[in-house]
Amino acid sequence: MRLGRVLHQVGLVVVAAGFSFPLYWVVVTAFNSHGGVFSIPPRFVPGLHAGAFTYVVTHTHWLRAMANTVFISGATVMLVVITSAMAGYALAELTFPGSNLLFLMAVGVMMLPGQALLIPQYAVAMHLHLLDGYAIQILPFAASTFGVFLFRQFFKSLPREYWEAARLEGVGHLRYIRRIAVPLARPAVMTVILLTFISSWNQFQWPLIMTSSHSVQPIEVALSHYMQTFEANWRKLTSAVLLALAPIVIMFLALQRHIVSGVAGRDSGINQ
Repeated sequence: MRLGRVLHQVGLVVVAAGFSFPLYWVVVTAFNSHGGVFSIPPRFVPGLHAGAFTYVVTHTHWLRAMANTVFISGATVMLVVITSAMAGYALAELTFPGSNLLFLMAVGVMMLPGQALLIPQYAVAMHLHLLDGYAIQILPFAASTFGVFLFRQFFKSLPREYWEAARLEGVGHLRYIRRIAVPLARPAVMTVILLTFISSWNQFQWPLIMTSSHSVQPIEVALSHYMQTFEANWRKLTSAVLLALAPIVIMFLALQRHIVSGVAGRDSGINQ
């Protein structure tokens, strides 16, 4: 029994190392010297050469692309949390005709592949004169069906007595959501923030199609341009990759425990 447990742990370490090695090699390449990148045998220990990072930051539009991505991701997260909390509360607590059908339709949207809607969405954006701007990268993602689903399930788990007590104090629905429901739904809030931030930060296909100016494009599109610019200069390319990857890694490490408690844990509020 003890041997089987040891073998299980060793197997997990081997699998984790296999998945982590590509990222580790990116780090080694980014901090290596120019000659060390092409050395044989290869060097598996990262050096202390940060010149490639300095070049990417000072000689390219990287800081602009980073600022664009931070603004787009931050605005998207804020809007998604607000719309998801309000829609989830309405579907969970308010009684109106067709509420269940509306919820099923919202969940059904999750089954539609985004690529199937690109052409009509592009046509709509063009007629509304939204192309090549920040709005087209934010507004279409201002609502999340997954966020609505998660908030709805969490709010349905809250005791009805909370709302009854708040109503006796003269608290309306909006104030109840802001002061009571959302603070109690912190695992759901953190989960929506994390997943929305990662999804928005990693957007590539949508801004590539909807924008053409470097001044408004996010970091993933900038990376595709750098792949053509730097080509075989692996130090600069991997440095740009690490700069793009660092914020979502930090965000994930800071909030990862909320995914378990918000989606699959005891406090998730997911009702059958």
